[in-house]
Amino acid sequence: MKVIGIGNAIVDVICKVEENFLTQNKLTKSTMKLVDESEFKKLLSKLKIEETVSGGSVANSMVGLSQLGNKVGFIGKVSDDILGNKYEAGLKKENVEFLYSKKKENVPTGTCLILITPDSERTMVTFLGTAGKINKYDIDENIVKQSDILFLEGYLWDEGDPKEAFEKAINNSNKVVMSLSDLFCVERHKPHFLELVKNKLDVTFSNEQEIMSLIDVKTFDDVINFAKNLNKLIVITRGDKGAIAINKGEIVECSAKKNLNIKDLTGAGDLFAGGFLHGLINKKTIKESLETGTEMSAKVIQIIGARLNN
Repeated sequence: MKVIGIGNAIVDVICKVEENFLTQNKLTKSTMKLVDESEFKKLLSKLKIEETVSGGSVANSMVGLSQLGNKVGFIGKVSDDILGNKYEAGLKKENVEFLYSKKKENVPTGTCLILITPDSERTMVTFLGTAGKINKYDIDENIVKQSDILFLEGYLWDEGDPKEAFEKAINNSNKVVMSLSDLFCVERHKPHFLELVKNKLDVTFSNEQEIMSLIDVKTFDDVINFAKNLNKLIVITRGDKGAIAINKGEIVECSAKKNLNIKDLTGAGDLFAGGFLHGLINKKTIKESLETGTEMSAKVIQIIGARLNN
């Protein structure tokens, strides 16, 4: 395998909503909120579903990589239930090897409501289900050892079992890449994420907000100085300002695509990461990798959902 992704195996349930739906349900636009099963069901009962897709941040990146012709696999915990079967079938259809043997769990397969407002922003409400219960026994160290790159998502990191699963994977990997995932994750796990970025990760994906929060700075120049001193590869997306990679003191920039017909920002960061990693594993330059990432990201925001159609 070129890349093995480990992340939350979540079935995305995509719904269109008006702005007031967010206010009425005390949801903060463009963020991700974790809820329990009953709150999830209550919200879902008020909505009309547009489509359901096998989602999860890193899984979306793996699909992008597969579509670009790379041999990739994914480890994520689902239960042997209707959604779990749907999830596995969805990845197989995209030629992503699902490297997890599902069994009947006490907790159902995880789901994420993706609420799209008229301005194309997406707000997520997630019931992690069994996805958040991943543990070290779910990780096959030989599979990790045999892949060039291990790609992890910040969404998955949590104290206890998930942390142990992360550590086992990292300790057996050849090259570790992680996405900070979401401002909510960064604020929740700041000291741990900072330790990972400084000492464990070879490549970090982040957006501007997340990295500024992680290192507690006010200006983007401070981010650049931090990254230059790190001696690692930090890749940051900056919305309409494009993307930037800071690689051991070298700064490479790539501008955003213009005049796009934006429909839904779901998956923009995931597909950007997939495109960038495609460049990295195929020995492209950092500039070319940024360009592929930007191109993939631009394509996905012009459709509904986080999957490009082949």
